Amino acid sequence: MNNNKAVEISDAEWEIMRVVWTLQTATSRKIIDNLKQKKSWKEATVKTLLRRLVQKEVLRTTTQGRSFIYHPAINEQEAINLMALGVFQKICQHHVGTTLLQVIQQFPLAKGDIEQLQQELTKKYPTAPDELPCDCLPGMHQACSPTAEVSEKC
Repeated sequence: MNNNKAVEISDAEWEIMRVVWTLQTATSRKIIDNLKQKKSWKEATVKTLLRRLVQKEVLRTTTQGRSFIYHPAINEQEAINLMALGVFQKICQHHVGTTLLQVIQQFPLAKGDIEQLQQELTKKYPTAPDELPCDCLPGMHQACSPTAEVSEKC
């Protein structure tokens, strides 16, 4: 898989990947059986999702007899990072800090994670600009404010 390419997989495909990441190697039967505990998906649905994930190069397959064996082509943390980066690349850079703050406020973090965040922020602080410019459309800087509600121009 291209390591610089954003991971664009559906919520249902994420469910499949979470099973495969946990098992590391699994047949479609094993994946279907594990998902039966969480979802009421039909076998054909799971096989369709598996095929799409292989086409997207997120899963690899090998064969063992008549069975396909599925392996992750990307590790879980790498996929999460690429997905998050893809989201942040789509929004105006003027909103990134406020969005990160909202994420930090919404989710629990371990002390080690907080320490790493603090260290990284401390390193970035000396070279950070006072404000990031709007990168939506030329000349729209004044209309785009990270503390404002969603702007029609940004």
